[in-house]
Amino acid sequence: MPEITDYTLSLERSRNSLTRADRPRTFTLAGREWDLLDGVFAPPFSASTGAAMELLGLAGADLRPWRGSFLEVGCGTGVIALSAALAGCDRVTALDISPQAVRNTAANADRHGLAERVRVLHSDLFDALAPEDRYDTVYWHSNFVLAPDSYRYKSDHERAYVDPGYRAHQRFLIDAPAHVAAGGRILLHFSNRGDIRALHALGHRCGRRLREAGALPVGEGTDEVRHLLYEITVTD
Repeated sequence: MPEITDYTLSLERSRNSLTRADRPRTFTLAGREWDLLDGVFAPPFSASTGAAMELLGLAGADLRPWRGSFLEVGCGTGVIALSAALAGCDRVTALDISPQAVRNTAANADRHGLAERVRVLHSDLFDALAPEDRYDTVYWHSNFVLAPDSYRYKSDHERAYVDPGYRAHQRFLIDAPAHVAAGGRILLHFSNRGDIRALHALGHRCGRRLREAGALPVGEGTDEVRHLLYEITVTD
């Protein structure tokens, strides 16, 4: 397996990011300060959150206003969901399977005066939503590294790094269309750390089309990681 896609190295990064002596209590991203709680994915140790902000037009040269409603699956510290609210989305919901990540996003909503505008829920993918909940944008910055189907998580934190057998990706592809509003869009953040061929094959089996809506190469040490934004639609 190529080193960039080796799930054991991703798990090592997960463990190291929890115990690093330089793990901060707050960090700055996109010109704003954010709280970082113990046990939550740390954007300062990965370029992926900053790449997501750029691909979505929430930071950098492509910064643009947003409208409508926004749903984020796997919110972590809440940077993406809260930035969407700050950019103009009038209804935002942030979901995460980790109770600590839910607390972290809620803390950052308080920090930025968004507690009344952003709903934060403990949820395994879409489980906490009502069947009638619909959003103009449904977004997931996925745990795109493929782990063996037999792998069992040792902590919630590992869920941010790897997806055994792409089971979570399959659930997302199948269930996301039920929560997108008419004329809305489903967006999936992926990268070449994941198995792109396997993702497209999974999409085909699920009756979903994946169209590349953006790409951003980012240097990480000696590697160049290509971050990808896919728009997902239901095939006819």
